Amino acid sequence: MAFGSRGRGNLVLGVPREAFRPSGLFLSILALFVVSGVMLWTRFGSLKLDVILFVISGWVISLCLHEYAHALTAYRAGDLGVAQRGYLTLNPMKYTHPLLSIVLPLVFVILGGFGLPGGAVWIDHHYIRNKVHDTLISLAGPATNVFLALVTIAPFWFVNDPLGHLEFYAALAFLAFLQLTASVLNLFPIPGVDGGNALRPWIPYEWRRGFDFIAPWGMLAFILLLFNPVLNNAFFGLVYAIGDGLGLPRDLSAIGGDLFRFLSL
Repeated sequence: MAFGSRGRGNLVLGVPREAFRPSGLFLSILALFVVSGVMLWTRFGSLKLDVILFVISGWVISLCLHEYAHALTAYRAGDLGVAQRGYLTLNPMKYTHPLLSIVLPLVFVILGGFGLPGGAVWIDHHYIRNKVHDTLISLAGPATNVFLALVTIAPFWFVNDPLGHLEFYAALAFLAFLQLTASVLNLFPIPGVDGGNALRPWIPYEWRRGFDFIAPWGMLAFILLLFNPVLNNAFFGLVYAIGDGLGLPRDLSAIGGDLFRFLSL
């Protein structure tokens, strides 16, 4: 998720190369994802613990890539300050709100298997060249989730019998399901959510004050609305319909979710 100031900031010149290198923390999380995936594939150690490590590390990687996509698009659109702020290092601790970007989405995954999009990177919109670039910055994050959803679903297009590595494919299917929920939620035209923020540059000026007033609470309000059974069924019905259309096996994602639940460790 991206947010920022519409006022004037400081243009950053001579950005060091280190600002574009993946951080050691991100590379460590990536290594954990690969190792836990190999452990799942070979059924080494505690399978439930392997699933937990695989899903958590995979989800954190996707959160980092989501924010990186916002920042990289903003950098190319004119806000060089995102490099100085560390957003292009993929370091989750560099985000403006690590609690919103990493901790809160992880809590939602742990408690309910729900892919809550993270936030946020701070964008100085004064340097963004035009409305189209402004919209592309907001859409870059959800586009990353859509891409990752397709990447995690793609293996199921070619695997006829996943039972030989059931736990691995179940964890992968659950991770794909999380990407789908994040993609759908992120693209809703709600103030404060990427889908709504993508529309903001095109909203008449006299309406923007109301939009900006609602924006800090837009995501929270939407999450609270999902506690309504009718809206909850409609939302997840849409997610499942998209998953079915893309070839994501519902049964495997459900098994992966069951294996992931912490309370039955």
